[in-house]
Amino acid sequence: MRRVPGRRRQALLGAARGIRYRGTRVQCPCCGSTFSRFLPHRGRPHARCPGCGTLERHRLLTLFLERETDLFERPGALLHIAPEYGLFRRLSAVGGLRYVSGDLEPDLAALELDLMALPFAAASFDFVICNHVLEHVDDDRRAMAEIHRVLRPGGWAILMCPVDQRRATTLEDPAVLTPGDRDRVFGQSDHARLYGRDYRDRLAAAGFSVRAEPYLDRFDERSIARHGLRREHDEAFGVEEIYLCVRQER
Repeated sequence: MRRVPGRRRQALLGAARGIRYRGTRVQCPCCGSTFSRFLPHRGRPHARCPGCGTLERHRLLTLFLERETDLFERPGALLHIAPEYGLFRRLSAVGGLRYVSGDLEPDLAALELDLMALPFAAASFDFVICNHVLEHVDDDRRAMAEIHRVLRPGGWAILMCPVDQRRATTLEDPAVLTPGDRDRVFGQSDHARLYGRDYRDRLAAAGFSVRAEPYLDRFDERSIARHGLRREHDEAFGVEEIYLCVRQER
């Protein structure tokens, strides 16, 4: 199965799991399918969609994009960094949308690119989606500046990251290099930092007008359970805000 290209591999796995977990108890907003339950992921009991593999944050974001943005309604160009399969499948099928995907090591993505030096002219995109990527990048401020550069004035970017709300400031240490040390200090072996509540200030410093939306608060408990929106059993990152970052008109 590992030799099968990424998109095809994900589709085959999803089809097999869809049969195994068929039912109507839960529904994934990304793929639109219903299942008997969501699957465990990293100790969280109801995290992963059996069909498209999306996690809680992806499903919450999909509902946000549908209900709070014009992404599905007007023509435009979208840059999707390090695309997640479920979101890739949904967004690449939107009519009238020029969908461009890229990653440092492409599997699902169409282009190989470095977020700290994007190969696009200024003001190339109306929308950018870059989720759970900036915590991996060596120079996140440079990456934020690049996202700002390629956005058109008035365009927006969704830049979600794990933010430890118990911390006032971001934890960084250039001496923490090994996977083991990074896992111990930052919470994951390939993370370069652990963001604190100042994450919003970093985005604003890059030139964005930032809206940090605790979007889960918009849903009742029945909808949360139905769509698997809450990140359970996670003290630091239990509620993830959606960071909508707008490049101001000049």
